[in-house]
Amino acid sequence: MNEFFDSHCHIDEARFDEDRDALHQRMAEAGVTRYAVIGTDLPSSRHAMAYAAAHPGAVCAVGYHPSDCAPYREEDLQTLAEMAKDPLVRAIGEIGLDYHWEENPPRDWQKKVCEDQIELAWRLGMPAAFHVRDAHADMLELLKKHKGHLSGGIMHCFSGSWELAEEYLKLGYAISFAGPVTFRNARKLQEVAVKTPLDRILIETDSPYMAPEPMRGRRNEPTFVRHICARIAELRGLSYEETAAATTANARAVYRV
Repeated sequence: MNEFFDSHCHIDEARFDEDRDALHQRMAEAGVTRYAVIGTDLPSSRHAMAYAAAHPGAVCAVGYHPSDCAPYREEDLQTLAEMAKDPLVRAIGEIGLDYHWEENPPRDWQKKVCEDQIELAWRLGMPAAFHVRDAHADMLELLKKHKGHLSGGIMHCFSGSWELAEEYLKLGYAISFAGPVTFRNARKLQEVAVKTPLDRILIETDSPYMAPEPMRGRRNEPTFVRHICARIAELRGLSYEETAAATTANARAVYRV
């Protein structure tokens, strides 16, 4: 059986409460042996930690998502640092910048929270998982400013062009592909999937969001990561088995599993 590592999901959310046991059975049958449960603020980060502790094969990340960073205070960095002592916490995330929604916290505040967490990840010697939406120029500026102050990282659910991907690759980051890479009109993203070195590609579901083809419109779940694997294999002219093995090895390396 092929082994898969869903590098970014939120299956601890309430949307999975009714069929959680069945979900984990489906994951086992599909070969999803590893997955990362991601926090977006302090309460969800604690919840991700508890979920990882209760489910073999899971690791987690803790941090403030840019859309959820309004309550952030500098003393929260120490809280995150204490949480990161747990051996199941393998990254700071998901952090980053999101300019898509007008109701999100102000851009300058997002930048401050992101920079603080970048520095925290550096001090802890941990990778960071980045969420970037409609903010690539500012994100690259921040990452170049802090070049050398990170121990690896993931551009989660990448949505940019090949030119942007090249910049992130030069800085040492892995590119993670989610459901959108399977969409029929995602030509620019599919170009990125073809051109990114195989040893820098991760796959994820971002469950329960953005289910891939042919499951689009349904609640997403980690078992659907196989559709992302299949599409990337097809685009690159590789076997399904080779792509599964490579992306799993890459996620294990980034998360140090």
